[in-house]
Amino acid sequence: MLLSFHPILEGDVNRICAGRDPGPEDLAVMEQATAILLPQGCRESLYRAARRASAQVFPNYEARFAYPGKTGQVRLFRELGLPHPESLVFANIEDFNARYPALEAMPLAPPLMVKRDWGGEGQGVYPAPDTASLNHILQDLEHTESALQSGFVIQRFIPSAPRVLRVVVIGAVRRTYWRVMAPGADPYARVGLSQGGHIDDRADPDLMRAAEEMVSRACRETGIDLAAFDLIFSRDPAIVAEDTPIFLEINYFFGRRGLGGSEGLYNLLAEGLRDWPPINRKSDHP
Repeated sequence: MLLSFHPILEGDVNRICAGRDPGPEDLAVMEQATAILLPQGCRESLYRAARRASAQVFPNYEARFAYPGKTGQVRLFRELGLPHPESLVFANIEDFNARYPALEAMPLAPPLMVKRDWGGEGQGVYPAPDTASLNHILQDLEHTESALQSGFVIQRFIPSAPRVLRVVVIGAVRRTYWRVMAPGADPYARVGLSQGGHIDDRADPDLMRAAEEMVSRACRETGIDLAAFDLIFSRDPAIVAEDTPIFLEINYFFGRRGLGGSEGLYNLLAEGLRDWPPINRKSDHP
């Protein structure tokens, strides 16, 4: 029996568990399921319950919950040996101050990028072109962090073309495109579509293929089957070869503009799950 908690994808049995942990009725139905479809924004409690009840679950969010936030992703990139900006990871401001009581002691010097542990799609990302701006960002983090929202990453800023490559993974399907910044955009900006940027799915196909291969390797080693990977290519050969994809982050919640909106996303979900056995056999299981 195919059980779906997804609001669009149908199963033999369909339930909605939005905004809450799974209850006794949900858990009872899970125990009868041979496969379970989960929504993109499912809670960890729902995911863990599904994994305990069934060996076949989509999406696979093991990496998302084992390596949470920006700090977790840096740890994942390091463990997989994936190229990414040189990074310093901090649990909170107290951790930063204990390790580097003076900014001059920090092994990375501006220009830098500071990323809060939480947030996505460019939120919580701040450029620090100089020491004064870095100090201001750190003060702001100190005033706004809490027990539930703490942790941040400081990364070396890597000069690149004014664009970010996005590789969207949906099951076996890959959709790859450049998010190109608007002319005159802030050189530290990494997204920029809402400020007049545009999408290009044709430029530099060799670089796109190289990124897809690297992303596919990451997916094989982690089981990730629903996410959008953001990558850049360095303009500075002293940092890394210009044809080497550099991982910026993994977005488990991602925009749909480059996929053709919501309809495009749902079509890709159907395509990506076409070869998933539980979908094909859903009517054969009582």
